[in-house]
Amino acid sequence: MLNENMKAIRKSKGLSQEELDIKLNVVRQTISKWEQGLSVPDSDMLISISEALETPVSTLLGETVIESEVDDLKAISEKLEIINLQLAQRKTTRRKILHWLLISLCAVIVIISVVLILLNSPYLGWDYNDSETAVAGAAFHAFEWVFIRLAPIILIGAVVGVFLTRKKV
Repeated sequence: MLNENMKAIRKSKGLSQEELDIKLNVVRQTISKWEQGLSVPDSDMLISISEALETPVSTLLGETVIESEVDDLKAISEKLEIINLQLAQRKTTRRKILHWLLISLCAVIVIISVVLILLNSPYLGWDYNDSETAVAGAAFHAFEWVFIRLAPIILIGAVVGVFLTRKKV
């Protein structure tokens, strides 16, 4: 059935075996063998044939699908509605995740700030004659210095983000 359908569809499209073999990047003898029923294309090639002939695979395999245009439009609209619902759910889920990540970021910034305030820069009293202590003190100081300058900006941005991503009623 595939061989007969393939030959009939190819001819109805006005394609020669040579033209089809160029589209499929195979030799003409391969097309001839398929149309004579001597061999069968694999599934990937069957998809390529359907694309080259602009015909569904089911038609190539012999399935006749007769649906009215109204049914087609109804099916398409139902599928689009399902896709729109899925996209809306994804958007809502992403918004919720971002919202809670921003809330978590605010909490982490506040916790680190409280810890830094309570510690009151302990590295200032360390003995920097030991190289390991000096490296640790310099790293701790660099972290504190960068954090104190960036935390307020990040906190303000996160708070604004929390308000922008909240659930609108």
